[in-house]
Amino acid sequence: MTTFLIAARFLALAALVWPTIASAQTSPGSYRAGEILVESPWSRASPGGAKVASGYMRITNTGSTPERLLGGSADVAGGFEVHRSIVSDGIARMEPLPNGLEIKPGETVELRPGGSHGMLVDLKRPLKEGERVKGTLVFERAGTVDIEYRIAGIGAKSPPR
Repeated sequence: MTTFLIAARFLALAALVWPTIASAQTSPGSYRAGEILVESPWSRASPGGAKVASGYMRITNTGSTPERLLGGSADVAGGFEVHRSIVSDGIARMEPLPNGLEIKPGETVELRPGGSHGMLVDLKRPLKEGERVKGTLVFERAGTVDIEYRIAGIGAKSPPR
């Protein structure tokens, strides 16, 4: 077989395989499950004795059908709930979303302080600034995706750099 034919076959194979490889790759701090892209999961350090912490991130639905964040987990917590923060009669409070959080096709949802967030419940130990904590997210269609929370300082308003 000539060098030209070998090169031509290699290029043809690469053209078929490359889109699959490229679509599976994500940047550091980004995770993909099906049509869902999760970016920059983070939480805040927690004071000793705290039993809850919040999980924040960006979630993008790159697909053409609605998706729903149903739940998740974290190695340092006994449970995970999807919550939103609301202000009613001048009082801020959190409420669970028992049916999860919908992410419409093409939509990016920001889980952030003062808004929707993951609630890590029954903490087994305090979260410490600078550490990384393994966790998962569970989606209705995309299934489970492994993530890693980066822990920022107490009171942080954005993810650690």
